[in-house]
Amino acid sequence: MTHTSQRDLVAEYFDGFRASDHGRILATLTDDVEWVIHGHRTTRGKAEFDREIENPGFTGSPELDVQRVHEDGPVVVTTGEGRGVSVDHGPFRFAFNDLFTFRDGLIARVDSYVVPLPEAVGDPPGER
Repeated sequence: MTHTSQRDLVAEYFDGFRASDHGRILATLTDDVEWVIHGHRTTRGKAEFDREIENPGFTGSPELDVQRVHEDGPVVVTTGEGRGVSVDHGPFRFAFNDLFTFRDGLIARVDSYVVPLPEAVGDPPGER
């Protein structure tokens, strides 16, 4: 059996989101996973997490650029920037910070902090 590092599992998690691949994402999580999107909502368990992967308020898969990764014991922290498309408001940019807490080799909790970013200078409307 191959040992997967916590960093590798976090990379797999992000790759799953980039592809909207539910099975790939869910395979990185404990059954009782908790996802706290601070200021917005909390999901508990794989079934709730699964419904949030492709939230009906958004279309398509997000673009996610992980810029920094730090690991300390059972915690991996990532920072980066992303792009998505809101059903109500169209394309948007955001910065994110995700804190992953591991238990028994899987992600048991995700604390997500998401900050809207201004539109990039020079981007044509609708292509942000």
